[in-house]
Amino acid sequence: MTAVAPVDPMLPVPFALTERTRESHDTFTFELSPPDGAFGFVPGQFNMLYAFGVGEAAISISGDPTRPERLVHTIRAVGSVTRALERMEPGDMVGVRGPFGSGWPVGPAEGGDLVIIAGGIGLAPLRPVVYHAVAHRDRYDKVVLIYGTRSPQDILYDEELMAWRGRFDLDVEVTVDRGDGSWRGKTGVVTRLLDRAEFDPERATAMICGPEIMMRYAARELVSQGMGHDRIYITLERNMQCAVALCGHCQLGRELICRDGPVYRYDRVAGLLGIREL
Repeated sequence: MTAVAPVDPMLPVPFALTERTRESHDTFTFELSPPDGAFGFVPGQFNMLYAFGVGEAAISISGDPTRPERLVHTIRAVGSVTRALERMEPGDMVGVRGPFGSGWPVGPAEGGDLVIIAGGIGLAPLRPVVYHAVAHRDRYDKVVLIYGTRSPQDILYDEELMAWRGRFDLDVEVTVDRGDGSWRGKTGVVTRLLDRAEFDPERATAMICGPEIMMRYAARELVSQGMGHDRIYITLERNMQCAVALCGHCQLGRELICRDGPVYRYDRVAGLLGIREL
């Protein structure tokens, strides 16, 4: 019997780009075809995406975990690697390492309310949670999604949001910091919508992703409403470069985010957020 060599976690595997969708002026979504036909992951995990000849970047998986034949990432073009990925066309090859990291606690959250709070591109790492909740709707009581962006032009997944808002078993609210002449929705920060959201804080689990200041204020608002620190989860994606806890670039206090995160229970990292030196 021939032994099977272990997969090298530092070796990118080429995936074919099958579809690219523009989400906003600086954000796009990739759909990649796994060479083995399927790519399993849990909501909250990330991959290292490699633009050959340029480098790699850590990107959260934003696809449907029930459809492993499609590997989906939503990416903001902010650096040399992500801009190189932005220039790619269907048929090009992208190197993939992963999946890495901890996931959202979709299992432990079953039996209670589920509160999903996203800011800006933070909806992308939480999108698999929504997919999971919809696929297993009978496992949760109320499912609340609160999403905020800077402007209407920055809203991700317009059509999906409309479909989710049309469901009777989901409570979806969208707000923007600054509206325009065509915007007829809510304006203001996401914490304002938490005051009116209907869920039982003592039986709910919250999952939050967005700018760190938004996550801090949202978590504090949830605590003020009676939710325990141990039922609030956030995701941190600071400067992950190796994904296997070797380089130390993502260290936050005692935490190595690529190894110990990126999803954390709030009480574990609340004291570390907002400290610039970390």
